[in-house]
Amino acid sequence: MVLENFYKIEAKNVIEENKNYSFDITINNKHTIFEGHFPGNPIMPGVCMMQITKDIVESLTNNKLFMKKCSNVKFMAIINPDINKDLNLNITISEEENGNIKVKNSTKFKDTLALKLTALYQKI
Repeated sequence: MVLENFYKIEAKNVIEENKNYSFDITINNKHTIFEGHFPGNPIMPGVCMMQITKDIVESLTNNKLFMKKCSNVKFMAIINPDINKDLNLNITISEEENGNIKVKNSTKFKDTLALKLTALYQKI
């Protein structure tokens, strides 16, 4: 895991076996990454939001993955880990004929949509 001690999975719900999942996670608001992003006003880096999705998909598929393509990435709201450290990720996974893994993710805090992501990962 690239983001050591950055977040903790609190709950995993399978909506449709091997396809749709919901994860509740808690962000470690004391993680050192927030000392630089930004001092006194911590904001979740977008790349960290994307990495969390990749980490979870790797654990679900039991594969190491390389992001081959992002066709849709929309950061919809700022996540301040001191205020909104509890997130919900809805992840849909589909495997293509060539073995690549297509992922759709939406990440929310409370009722606020923070991230929409569609990505294609290659198994490595």
